[in-house]
Parts: sequence; C-alpha cells; structure tokens
Amino acid sequence: MPEQAMGARETDVSGVRVLLTGGTSGLGLGMVRAVVAGGASVVLTGRDANRARRVAERETAAGPGAATGIAMDVRDEASVADGVAAARASMGGIDVLVNNAGIGMRTVNPRFLTEPRPFYEVTPAGFTDLMATNVTGYFLVARAVVPDMVAAGRGTVVNVSINEETMRRRGFMPYGPSRAATDAMSHVMAADLAGTGVDVHLLLPGGATVTGMIPDDLPEEARGGLLEPTVMGHAIRWLCSSASAGRTDLRVVARDFVPPGDTSPA
Repeated sequence: MPEQAMGARETDVSGVRVLLTGGTSGLGLGMVRAVVAGGASVVLTGRDANRARRVAERETAAGPGAATGIAMDVRDEASVADGVAAARASMGGIDVLVNNAGIGMRTVNPRFLTEPRPFYEVTPAGFTDLMATNVTGYFLVARAVVPDMVAAGRGTVVNVSINEETMRRRGFMPYGPSRAATDAMSHVMAADLAGTGVDVHLLLPGGATVTGMIPDDLPEEARGGLLEPTVMGHAIRWLCSSASAGRTDLRVVARDFVPPGDTSPA
C-alpha cells in the first residue's frame, strides 16, 4: 500500500461527477469547495436536507461547477439507496465517491482531549453509533455506488481517514479503532477492485483540523496548530481528476501533497 506525500498544483475536474458524503461542514465542505471551484458537479449529503440544500446553493453561486444538497443517513441502508439514486439522477452518473461522513470523539466524551477516558467508560450506545457511522456508513455507500462503476470500467472511491498515531491514541475509543477499520476496509476494496478500472484511495489531512469534532475547551495555544479544511483541496482535486486514473490503494496526506512527477513550487 504505497503512501504518497504529495501538494500543490490544482487539477482541472471540469465535468467530473462527485458524490461526497458529509459535505455541509468541516473537511467535507472544504473538499466540496475545491472540486466545485475546479468545475465539477457535486452532490453533497448531510443528515439535514435543508442545511445541505443551503450549502449547495451557496457553493454553486461561487462556481464554476455546481452542487446539489440532499439528505442521507449513511447508517441506514434505505436512506443510502435513496440518496445514491438521487445523486445519479441529478448528475447522470457518479464518477467519484468521497466517503467522508463521520462523527468524532466528542460524541462519546466532549472533553476527550483534556480529560481522556478509558475504553471501559464508553457507553455501548456511543460505541455502536460511532462505529455505525464511521465504518458501516463507508461500506453501505460504497456498496451502493461501486457496481455501476465496475460496469462502466472506471471510477474512483476516496475514503477519508486520519493519521495512524491517532488510531492508537489513549482515550480515543472508539474513534481511533473506527478509522483503523476504514483504513483496512479501503485496502480490501482496492484489492477486490483490482483490474476493474475502479481505483480506491485513502485521504487524510495530515493533522488535527478546524472542524466540529474539536472540543470547545481546547486551549487557544493548541488551536493555533490546527489545519484549515482547505488543506484537502489540492489532493482531492487530483484524486478526482483523470491525472490519478490507473493508480490505486494510495494513502494520500493532504498537508504534504505534491502530484507525482510535479517538481514545480507550490
């Protein structure tokens, strides 16, 4: 599983059709903005249909690409099926799936950075909900999207992940294990799809980012080191573009992204 430390030159994605889950805020919104700015058509999802529509309207106004917002609960098979069908109908097909919808540690411990708790204090309900969103959600959406890609002989799946150190960090049950699971699942997807023309990649920001997953009580000095969601922009545009076609099972670190073969300055 090669790891690409890559970053700078933006890639044209005009006309590329992208389904991006969890696109109303944080890393998801940062990626939506990047691909819409490159001319892509995007269907972004969120649990709140009205919020998803408002975000899509705003990003479409910025152009030159276009966005559509729909409701989808990635934990629910019927909701996923309806959402994927709506995305296909809206764009005429799906070229790229970005699995991004997820929840973080603050859902099980709002003070997880300053007051980490051992795994045995995590409630079964909190554990189950996070795993259903972060792991089962990736599986359900990919399962609904990929067969059409295989039939077409082309397509890309991008699974958003985190640094491996965070997967094993003290007090990070079940968020760390959930992302370790999605990493493993991504590699299995890539192996299963080898030779089909469908590529699968992992994309991670390369550090803690300014998102709703960061607890409110994080000290100001620590906030200064957070990455902005825009860090994902160059990498996601390359992964959505034809420039990345034929490569698969990459682990791309957005903070350090430089397209293969590009030696020009950022």
